[in-house]
Amino acid sequence: MTEPDYLSIIRERGSGALDKKMGIEITEASLTRLVGTMPVEGNTQPMGILHGGANVVLAESLGSVGTQLNAGENRRIVGIDINATHHKATAKGIVTGVATACLLY
Repeated sequence: MTEPDYLSIIRERGSGALDKKMGIEITEASLTRLVGTMPVEGNTQPMGILHGGANVVLAESLGSVGTQLNAGENRRIVGIDINATHHKATAKGIVTGVATACLLY
């Protein structure tokens, strides 16, 4: 059996308003892994570096979309907790996030 083209499914459904504002683009999608990018420009704090909250938005978006793919189109999912550790600051370019499923039922 051929696996569905999850990236096409995501693009056909469209992204949420916040993802659009942040410039988030999902570039790879499967039931176990989602990859997305976000520009630093437009998502900075007053000191000119990427806002930590923007990192959290990227992570939450990838996790939510990946979970939705596994839950099925007729089910709604919501996050109940998020925690972030910021590793490195950047003032330009594009950041990439990778969400990997750790437990699937």
